[in-house]
Amino acid sequence: MARDLLKTAGSLLFVGGAEFLIAMTAAEALFPGYSVSGNRISDLGANCAGSACAIEQPSAGIFDVSVILLGLAGLAGGYLIFRSRYRAVGILAMMGGLGAMGVGIFPETTGVLHLIVSFITFFFTGLSAITSYRLFRPPMSYLGAGLGVFVLVALALYGSSTYLGLGPGGMERMIAYPALIWVVGAGANLMGAQQRQELP
Repeated sequence: MARDLLKTAGSLLFVGGAEFLIAMTAAEALFPGYSVSGNRISDLGANCAGSACAIEQPSAGIFDVSVILLGLAGLAGGYLIFRSRYRAVGILAMMGGLGAMGVGIFPETTGVLHLIVSFITFFFTGLSAITSYRLFRPPMSYLGAGLGVFVLVALALYGSSTYLGLGPGGMERMIAYPALIWVVGAGANLMGAQQRQELP
């Protein structure tokens, strides 16, 4: 039973992470003058860097739908992980999923609310990656924990406006890409039932 729950959770996480990576790349390519270094990821949904907010279509639609789907996958996958008895990882993954859904529902036009849901996404996904150490066998247990630490360190640097020459967009990607790599990698491992313990 638990093995089936984890395999289904893995499928959801893998698909959610993969579709968002593909959709984000498409949205960037379709956004006029978009800069990976200068533009934040959420600018794809609504760019409020100046005095007024600009929404570029179809980039905004692609981004909003794909990040909401990512969040739904994280929420559902986290719930299944929780039910399989890995409660800490499941709860943290659900929180990260809720945050990702919030990014799509509350774009930059919502101001502080968008910042809050963005922080929730990155912070709880980083924590879920760290706590997944107990879920996977090596080397995924070490890789997951390492990616989670990387996410949290990059988040702290980003929050202090320390961009290390990468620009705000580049530094934000030092948070987002390791988080997404963990989501896809964890999903693949769960589909293969590569858990630390044998499950019924």
